[in-house]
Amino acid sequence: QVQLAESGGGLVQAGGSLRLSCAASGLTSSVYAMGWFRRAPGKDREFVARIHWNTGDTDYADSVRGRFTISRDNAQNTVYLQLDSPEPEDTADYYCAARTRYYSGRQYIRRPAEYDYWGQGTQVTVSS
Repeated sequence: QVQLAESGGGLVQAGGSLRLSCAASGLTSSVYAMGWFRRAPGKDREFVARIHWNTGDTDYADSVRGRFTISRDNAQNTVYLQLDSPEPEDTADYYCAARTRYYSGRQYIRRPAEYDYWGQGTQVTVSS
């Protein structure tokens, strides 16, 4: 079992910055990758970014590439999502997710079903 707890959400102005954190606990040695997803009001949950826990390899949705940065601190079992120059369209509940099934890092894992554990989410509101 892996427990995930997000923090850092809130209100940010467009063009500002915000950093989300996700602290993992429990059987963290079983984690192969961590991801961030988001769900805007009235929309489905969508992939934002992914990081391979061991190699640090990253993947981003086209909509956030160049503006958001995913990183991790293995010693702290924490993954971060840095939001730079957010836009009102980035307003959503942000969720972190952990994949404990084997993952080599060679393929994309961008669907919610490809992750095994989820946090409760943290709300991000971007004002114009």
